[in-house]
Amino acid sequence: MYAFVTVGSTRFDQLVQKALSDAVIDVLRAKGYSKIVVQCGNSEFDTKHFECKGETWVRRDDEDIQVWRFKPSLQKEYEQADLVISHAGSGTIIDVLRLRKPLIVIPNETLLDNHQEELASALAQLRYLKRSNVSELPKAIKSLQSSDLVPFPVFNGSRFREMLDEEMEYA
Repeated sequence: MYAFVTVGSTRFDQLVQKALSDAVIDVLRAKGYSKIVVQCGNSEFDTKHFECKGETWVRRDDEDIQVWRFKPSLQKEYEQADLVISHAGSGTIIDVLRLRKPLIVIPNETLLDNHQEELASALAQLRYLKRSNVSELPKAIKSLQSSDLVPFPVFNGSRFREMLDEEMEYA
């Protein structure tokens, strides 16, 4: 199985470092994840256990643990992943939920106005995803049960038009 961690285009050193920690790697392995890929964006991470192979850093003692900064699109990663762990960016959340993939989000508390926390908490309350924080990530992974998550509703493009018509009193 494949676990994909992403911070998008932001810098979220704490999440990247935690995702590469023994505590997180061990719990992912215990749950059956054999491939772990971290998209680190502009974040810093300790490269001493990694070897650079082109655009990808590969862990020396385990080539199934990889880190890279950016790709033009993350859609392929989302589609292939069995679990996504992400910052709480709205674009990432919607892309992953539409694919009905298990998702753990970690709001980046260093961002201005903490808007990620509001979104993550609201969607977690609706049970579309699991919300955690950096320090509790191993526990969140361990306790995640896909059956506890509610499938995200299928996109209905006509619903927006209907709502707009109702608001403008055209309906």
